[in-house]
Amino acid sequence: GHATSFFGPTLERYSSFQVNSSDDIRQIQSLENGVLFLTKSNLKYLSRGGLIIFDYLMDESEDMHSLLLTDNNTLLVAGLQNHVLEMDLNTVQETQKYTVEVPGITIMRQSNRFFFCGHTSGKVSLRDLRTFVVEHEFDAHSGSLSDFDVHGNLLVTCGFSSRMNGLACDRFLKVYDLRMMRATTPLQVHIDPFFLRFIPTYTSRLAIISQTGQCQFCEPTGLANPADIFHVNTVGPLIMTFDVSASKQALAFGDSEGCVHLWADSPEVTFNAYSRETDFALPCMVDTLPHLDWNQDLVPLSLIPVPLTNDALLSDWPAANSAPAPRRAPPVDPEILRTMKKVGFIGYAPNPRTKLRNQIPYRLKEMDNEFDNFSQVPESPIGREEEPHLYRVAKKYRKVTIKYSKLGLEDFDFKHYNKTLFAGLEPHIPNAYCNCMIQVLYFLEPVRCLVQNHLCQKEFCLGCELGLLFHMLDLSRGDPCQGSNFLRAFRTIPEASALGLILADSDEATGKVNLGRLIQSWNRFILTQLHQETQEQEGPQAYRGAGSSSFGSSGDSVIGQLFSCEMENCSMCRCGKETVRVSSTLLFTLSYPDSTEKPAKDYEFAQILKRSICLEQNTQAWCENCEKYQPTVQTRNIRCLPDVLVINCEVNSSKEADFWKTQAEYSFQKAMMKRGGFDITKGKEISLGDWKDLGNPDTGHSYPSVEELKNIWIPHAIKMRLTKSKELDVSNWSETDELSPTDDPESVYIYDLMATVVHILDSRTGGSLVGHIKVGETYHQRKEGVTHQQWYLFNDFLIEPVDKCEAVQFDMSWKVPAILYYARRNLNSKYNLVIKNPIEASVLLAEASLARKQRKCHATFIPLMLNEMPQAGDLVGLDAEFVTLNEEEAELRSDGTKSTIKPSQMSVARITCVRGQGPNEGVPFIDDYISTQEQVVDYLTQYSGIKPGDLDAKISSKHLTTLKSTYLKLRFLIDVGVKFVGHGLQKDFRVINLMV
Repeated sequence: GHATSFFGPTLERYSSFQVNSSDDIRQIQSLENGVLFLTKSNLKYLSRGGLIIFDYLMDESEDMHSLLLTDNNTLLVAGLQNHVLEMDLNTVQETQKYTVEVPGITIMRQSNRFFFCGHTSGKVSLRDLRTFVVEHEFDAHSGSLSDFDVHGNLLVTCGFSSRMNGLACDRFLKVYDLRMMRATTPLQVHIDPFFLRFIPTYTSRLAIISQTGQCQFCEPTGLANPADIFHVNTVGPLIMTFDVSASKQALAFGDSEGCVHLWADSPEVTFNAYSRETDFALPCMVDTLPHLDWNQDLVPLSLIPVPLTNDALLSDWPAANSAPAPRRAPPVDPEILRTMKKVGFIGYAPNPRTKLRNQIPYRLKEMDNEFDNFSQVPESPIGREEEPHLYRVAKKYRKVTIKYSKLGLEDFDFKHYNKTLFAGLEPHIPNAYCNCMIQVLYFLEPVRCLVQNHLCQKEFCLGCELGLLFHMLDLSRGDPCQGSNFLRAFRTIPEASALGLILADSDEATGKVNLGRLIQSWNRFILTQLHQETQEQEGPQAYRGAGSSSFGSSGDSVIGQLFSCEMENCSMCRCGKETVRVSSTLLFTLSYPDSTEKPAKDYEFAQILKRSICLEQNTQAWCENCEKYQPTVQTRNIRCLPDVLVINCEVNSSKEADFWKTQAEYSFQKAMMKRGGFDITKGKEISLGDWKDLGNPDTGHSYPSVEELKNIWIPHAIKMRLTKSKELDVSNWSETDELSPTDDPESVYIYDLMATVVHILDSRTGGSLVGHIKVGETYHQRKEGVTHQQWYLFNDFLIEPVDKCEAVQFDMSWKVPAILYYARRNLNSKYNLVIKNPIEASVLLAEASLARKQRKCHATFIPLMLNEMPQAGDLVGLDAEFVTLNEEEAELRSDGTKSTIKPSQMSVARITCVRGQGPNEGVPFIDDYISTQEQVVDYLTQYSGIKPGDLDAKISSKHLTTLKSTYLKLRFLIDVGVKFVGHGLQKDFRVINLMV
């Protein structure tokens, strides 16, 4: 992707610059003001010095190989795909797209009658200059085309023919007469031709070049003479490229070692017929300037001379010509005026947080419509009671925030938001948008047991981190946990950042991202990632004991058994050829019918689900039989049913949202008809007594109110079965119905809805993601000692029991479905749900440091011996030091008190543990400095004693470890049941992310 230019016959270096960071340059075309460079999917126009004039990106899937300048400002670009683009260089836009029957154009030439296109298949097609339609076609070489050139009435080609075991170079040139459109006698040559060019000077000679560096000149109509062979003494073994100058006085060769060879017919050669003057960089005018020491405050800047000017300076503007015009003050935010309380003549209002702090952006244009879609006004605490109608999002669904006081979190009442014993997750960590999905995975018993049994030696493994986080959620009795270590590992995974799952703080705050789409990508990513990580677990183990877990066979992980579903993808071409590929998927994406018909049809959810699983698409695909791209029908069938059915709803536009809305209205009408056979359009509530009077047979039930039937389309249960012929049969089912005796439980699955993740559209806070989860009996048993199932709403640290109908009610104006989890009935009985703590005592034994300059002489601690392993009740002294990764954000209130908006983000940097008994009492057995990959803002050296460089493996002399290995040591000590002695340990454990 690098370009270098040389000047004059002596090839002096003129300029050198990078054109593309990753792709190679396929063709270079010089124009009057600059040079065009073509790479795989990018066309760049740069000046000869390397400044960009324009940079045109084509579609990612393009694979371009050649360009042809048809006149001063029109360009044809072609490559391996089945179309050629025409570009206008003045407007830098595609003006035409010509479809090509045979894809793969790699060389293009032009005469005054035709465009000539050379194809990879060995054909040369002649095309009309105006319409680009094929006029003639020559089958030049049976294997592939290497090069061709046109001059006058002759077209000459060289190439390869197909032999038994590949391609062989043809030792002759094909010559075509363009007056009669037929081949004349082929021209035998003495070398393997690879490149050829006409050099029309006084005769129309041909230069023929082989890849090994021989060069032969001959007339296209005469005979080749071996005396006319010359040799290029190449530095590399092969000639890679060759061209002739416009003046025909010079030939240039490029070899595989990156050397350029210039041949000319005289020492003073000119490359172009009419060369213009070349621009050179200006020489330095000032020879030596005095050295300026910037560290001295009193250095006069006038030491550096400024060029003298005779013109008037712009700053000498005459006062007579200017009038002072102060800027208009921007209007006050209406939200501030609405929530303002007046005391005397001073108004107080909460900050709506729509502006940067302490800055007023002056918009010189009319006020931007930047905040239209997410006008970011959080709920005001003052105007809350007066105008509830302004707010359509129910309170429990709104984004929750932690109010920090002087004491930090100590006096924030989490119990107000969560009266259950389940643990919420705190939202104030970068990328905590995935909290609701972490909860969904936690409440799937087989997944929870799998990751808690998993432990591997990778430093950043999402499976290990999830296991440690789930352990904390298990221990918590209603206090919220933090996913900080999990999210830190998540930030280091390259695939996550490639998929755009890692957000900058600013994106999260401003609601610029579409959270619904984001969480669905996250869902697909986490399942794939856990599947890979738990599959690898059968490899060699560092943490002894982790390998003996009874989970999964080596080929498949539990994630695979739970979620994966084998599919047959079948492609059928028009010619009747059918190809079948087998693949597997961990989740399905809903695909909706085209909603062009009016009125919209009524679909059951089961129909849409079946259509999404057994997807039919019409696409263009390559057919081996027809040897070209053909319209192909692609169908997908599944071979087996997964135990957990994961569905991404893909409601990304208003079209899909309208579809859900319409279907919910249909099913509401159906439910009302079922109730009493008449239509309730008045919207009046009907009392229970009225229902009974309708003579409905099920008088034993309590009837759902009309409100509870609205906005529901998806069922609480689905029945799926694979018939003998592998046909899939899906139907909506009710929670209470069991299988009929005729159904075979092996092939008929009943799925119960287990979780729904929804995107809350809230213009005041920029929206959020919440989950409804049906929490199973085992979880209630562990936390509360009762066995029942219950739906809960999980909104970060707010947890509330909800009615089951609320989990499936999607009012599309503010509550958009993103992900559905259906679990097979009695799923847990199939899986081994024993959790065996994988952290063993061996984690405390001595280990190597990561630091390269480890100094052995004065170790600061003595690792534990096997006979000193701590027992329950032993004392351990603990101290931890921290560094700051992000500064806190705070603001001063009008009464002078400080309010913390976002606390500083700390990271543990050093942990020391001291023996509390035994012969070595008072001697440290852990003194770990924790290496960090992240940018540290403040080392807090006066408190922590940690200096820059202590945490860097390249230069540190301390005992460096990874956060994970130190964390496992502390987890082991906690699991054993030691007593920790220290100061402010609650805060230390919170930052280390441990639940004690």
